[in-house]
Amino acid sequence: MRVLVTGTAGFIGYHVAKYLLERGDEVVGLDSVNDYYDIRVKYGRLEQTGISGEQIEYGLAAKSEKYPAYRFIKLNLEDRDGLHRIFGENTFDAVVNLAAQAGVRYSLENPYAYIDSNINGFINILEECRHNKIGHLVYASSSSVYGINERMPFSTSDNVDHPISLYAASKKSNELMAHTYSHLFQLPTTGLRFFTVYGPWGRPDMALFIFTKAILEGRSFQVFNNGNMRRDFTYIDDIVEGVVRTLDRPPKGDTEWSAETPDPGSSSAPYKIYNIGNGSPVELMDFIRALEKELGREAKIDFTPMQPGDVPATWADCSDLKRDIGYAPSTSVEFGIGQFVRWYRKFYAQ
Repeated sequence: MRVLVTGTAGFIGYHVAKYLLERGDEVVGLDSVNDYYDIRVKYGRLEQTGISGEQIEYGLAAKSEKYPAYRFIKLNLEDRDGLHRIFGENTFDAVVNLAAQAGVRYSLENPYAYIDSNINGFINILEECRHNKIGHLVYASSSSVYGINERMPFSTSDNVDHPISLYAASKKSNELMAHTYSHLFQLPTTGLRFFTVYGPWGRPDMALFIFTKAILEGRSFQVFNNGNMRRDFTYIDDIVEGVVRTLDRPPKGDTEWSAETPDPGSSSAPYKIYNIGNGSPVELMDFIRALEKELGREAKIDFTPMQPGDVPATWADCSDLKRDIGYAPSTSVEFGIGQFVRWYRKFYAQ
């Protein structure tokens, strides 16, 4: 296939693009390469796919020196004219939209970044997919949409009308916008609610990265809710497998869907929502102990109350994803942490 993947300087987007290229697909990657976190990590990911920083010029395609079927374009999704030009110059079979302003806590500081990227950028993607007859749009949602819901495990059949951060609200908005386009224009769309993704080339603003850096530097770090947290940590390889399998299976609409008892995770339109997690939550303190063991050092922890926008636990019900595409995550936390630590040591040693 010829696939447009947005967010290819980002964590999940980089890994998805690399997977698609290595299985033989043609990929055009987009990313704004903003400075939300350490820009060296973003350029490092691009270099892994054969794109050097010297090649990158806003709006222009850079050809990979490693993958002949890969081109990268620096572009903001809010740039409607630029995005329109890219769709006009290419014929895409599918789009994987992983570009977004991420982070729950940052949404308390800079809310407009979430509207610009996650709302305005997403409507631009939807409009281009609609007018260019794209065969399937897969896009990133988030486990944060479950908000103050305490029913575990989280199911796509649950109500998600009570988000507690603007980031979560923007992701829920994406799901609603996608359904509208699936219903009105028969655009096949699949939203993936990611659960605490971690692994090599991860985001520096996420827990594993922050903890590792602090422990190696001998500094203390904050653990919220006094350590009483559980997360459905999901290794990047398992996530990528789920994304690509989903990409290969566009939804066709549920013929048994009922408007009288509507299931929010599906529709009579070609629309589907999936949880994509490990399905086995881990106590945060157990996660930290596994990291201490891997690093051979003890963590210095400052226990603090719960932060605004945070939730005490996440747990994904992935039964429908397993049923539909055979999704079966198999990576243990110990293995995943080990892979991350080896990457971290090597990257920062350079």
